[in-house]
Amino acid sequence: MRHPGRWVGIGVIAVLAAMFVHLLVTSEAFQWSFMVDNAFSEPIREGARTTIYLTVLSMLLGVALGVLLAVMRLSPNKILSWTAWAYVWFFRSVPRLVLLVLCGNLGIIFAGGRVELGLPFDRQILDLFGMSGDARFFGFDSFEVISGFRAALLGLMLSEAAYMAEIVRAGILSVDSGQSEAAAALGMSRPLALRRIVLPQAMRVVLPPTGNETIAMLKDTSLVIAVPVTNELFFQLQAVGNRSFQVFPLLVAACLWYVALTSVLMVGQYFLEKRFSRGVAGQIRQKAAGKVPVGGMGGAQ
Repeated sequence: MRHPGRWVGIGVIAVLAAMFVHLLVTSEAFQWSFMVDNAFSEPIREGARTTIYLTVLSMLLGVALGVLLAVMRLSPNKILSWTAWAYVWFFRSVPRLVLLVLCGNLGIIFAGGRVELGLPFDRQILDLFGMSGDARFFGFDSFEVISGFRAALLGLMLSEAAYMAEIVRAGILSVDSGQSEAAAALGMSRPLALRRIVLPQAMRVVLPPTGNETIAMLKDTSLVIAVPVTNELFFQLQAVGNRSFQVFPLLVAACLWYVALTSVLMVGQYFLEKRFSRGVAGQIRQKAAGKVPVGGMGGAQ
């Protein structure tokens, strides 16, 4: 028999797979009928929608802020560069769960939870001119504004921006500096060259880790239970399990929900990467076959 080790490996995998399927079918702990009846109820579907909203909004805001921070990191202005570095250093150092709890309690910073916007020392200034009253223009209750969904969104966005800043910075640095120099020679401003020349070429480097960050963000939305956000997918599944004393089946349902949502994102990531890598793979194959000189025009004698 050729390759006996390979066949032994296949046999071991087949036995383990059969044991796993048998466990799924015969074990009463899974309670499949109960899971099917409860894992797709309206509160659970509402939780799935909240999870998707949090993922999309956190990534959009995190990517936008991350691009800004990456440009600041690469700026010749030392103040901008060090400010961006300090931001990335801090928010990459703080665990996301801790940051979410902190954002959920931001209202504590303000005395009584009331935020007043206006001139500092307003009453003292008005007293100097013999006037009464105050110069506060606007006020709000911080516990009402910075709570629940907004606090979760703020924490996830701030954390994600730090990671996206490094991803975008790596993508920008991967583009040959001659591209920026050629754009400058054509009279393009630095922001225009960045938007029209550098960032489109950096996308093939930025996109794969950004897809991974999006998938990680989808899973990390389960952490907003610490804020707390009560209409989120994992919270709702846990609530159903606790009320019915069937915790394990709903935990399995949570795994299945996240697997399904993540699989959709992975399919989207595949097609996006395929689109932005068009032409690059072909050039690599041609170079490997010797059809395109690696040194460009230097190959023609």
